Amino acid sequence: MSDDISTSPKRANNPDETPRGFLARVFSIRLNEVLRLVLISVIVGLVLVAFQVDPAQLWVDFFGTLGEAVERIVEAVLGSADRAVQYFLMGAIIVLPIWLFMRLLGAFKRD
Repeated sequence: MSDDISTSPKRANNPDETPRGFLARVFSIRLNEVLRLVLISVIVGLVLVAFQVDPAQLWVDFFGTLGEAVERIVEAVLGSADRAVQYFLMGAIIVLPIWLFMRLLGAFKRD
C-alpha cells in the first residue's frame, strides 16, 4: 500500500499545480458534461412525451402530475402484460399440439 493518500490524481502527478477555488470548480464545465446533459435531457423528454406528462404541469402540481404519470405507467405495463398473455395463449394453441406430436414421434423412434 502507498503512504500517499491523494484524492486527486492530477495533484499527485503535478505537485506544482495550485488547487482551484470552490467557484472555479463549480463553474468549470467541460464539453463532455454539456453533451451528457443534452443527451439525458432528450431521453427524459422522450419518456415524458411517452407517458403524456406536461412539463409545465409538473411545476404547477408536481405530485398530482407524478401520480397521473405513475397511473399511466401502471396501465401501460398491465395492458402490455394482458396482451402478452393473449399472444402466449394464441401461440400455445398452435405450438403445444405440434410439440406434443413431435415428442410422441420421438418417443416411438427411440425404441
